[in-house]
Amino acid sequence: MSRQEVDLFVIGGGSGGVRAARMAAEAGARVALAEQSRMGGTCVIRGCVPKKLMVFAAGVPDALAEARGYGWDVAPARFDWTRFRAALTAELDRLEGVYRGILSRAGVEVFDQRATLAGPQRVRLADGREIAARRVLIATGGRPARLEVPGAELAMVSDDIFVMERLPETMLVLGGGYIACEMASIMAGLGVRVTLMHRAPQILRGFDNEARELVAEGLRARGITLVANAQATAITRDGDGLRVADTRGGHAGYGAVLMATGRDANTAGLGLAAAGVRTGAWGAVEVDDFSRTSAPSVWAVGDVTDRVNLTPVAIREAMAFVETEFRGNPVPTDHDLIPSAVFTDPEFGTVGLGEEDARAQEKVDVYATTFRPMRTAFAGGAARVMMKLVVSQATRRVLGCHIVAPGAGEMIQLAGIAVKMGATKEDFDRVCAVHPTMAEELVTMRAPVRSD
Repeated sequence: MSRQEVDLFVIGGGSGGVRAARMAAEAGARVALAEQSRMGGTCVIRGCVPKKLMVFAAGVPDALAEARGYGWDVAPARFDWTRFRAALTAELDRLEGVYRGILSRAGVEVFDQRATLAGPQRVRLADGREIAARRVLIATGGRPARLEVPGAELAMVSDDIFVMERLPETMLVLGGGYIACEMASIMAGLGVRVTLMHRAPQILRGFDNEARELVAEGLRARGITLVANAQATAITRDGDGLRVADTRGGHAGYGAVLMATGRDANTAGLGLAAAGVRTGAWGAVEVDDFSRTSAPSVWAVGDVTDRVNLTPVAIREAMAFVETEFRGNPVPTDHDLIPSAVFTDPEFGTVGLGEEDARAQEKVDVYATTFRPMRTAFAGGAARVMMKLVVSQATRRVLGCHIVAPGAGEMIQLAGIAVKMGATKEDFDRVCAVHPTMAEELVTMRAPVRSD
């Protein structure tokens, strides 16, 4: 294309930015996109995809142990991080190529360099060129935040996990959110002795309490040491490892430290203020329901807006933006009742309100069951799963569904359809069970275990 004027300039080549660029180009717009790092963004290169592949790798030891319970002779196994990392790198290279191909076929001009706003309708590239744009879309995502403690630079952040030269023997994971819990679970599955330190009384703040407790129980069963109500205060070098001081007055050594203590919007130095774009907490771009910023020619989608920081949400926001601005069909993004999953072991899938949040709004009936699933119980495993429905007493609508079980992410995707449609408990009850499955419990629970 090589024009100095475009209909849309997208800053950021992650899932949201690429989807918006491709769809706008297919709608007939002249589109350019700049990405200073690798195409695919956090999800493809530094997040969801490599993380899920590591989840698969970390699950192999349990599968081998289970195989023995089913009568298979399995030789002792050893994990080769170097070989896995090489295969992971090759897969990420392939996926980056897929994303570049998508943009190329759509006719999007790509600039592999940093871009900033030079004004409401001008973009400045790192090489000094300026491009006029009728619309600018900010899709720069987020970046890991570090604790402000001495020695914080010695710790890894989530971006670093996938490029480690070797696996440490021991690791301290700082944080109690889903990234911290997932990484702790993965590392433990790969044979690392893990301590998870979080400043709250329990992990996964904001999720259903009963589910949180069962996930914590599962992490402990995996050999992870959970340290609650504590935070690191300093990190120092200690030979080949690191020594960490904490708020309890403790000092301990680890082979590596991972900070998974939140993420900030990736807006530093983008020139937003000069272009009239307002930002809020953690640098997040303030937008309305149509992803419009305070500058009439600038929009923003994805984690940079800190609305619901999930890849599918960024993609939906991008699609709504294009539908509104390039197809003349105003579409706000629906951020209500979004299913999500935490890929720990045990896995946790959730949609809607947790029991505590629902009870704060209205009277509810809670239907829940925990049990040892057939597959692992037969092989001698002690792991428990949970199926839970939170139901409005007034309308009988299912306000929340929470699953802690192998494959919970797959199950909650389907349960989310029913919850989103406004299904009642009686709608669930009318569905015949698929037997024998874990998920059949969602349609066979008849009496509430708790009621207001």
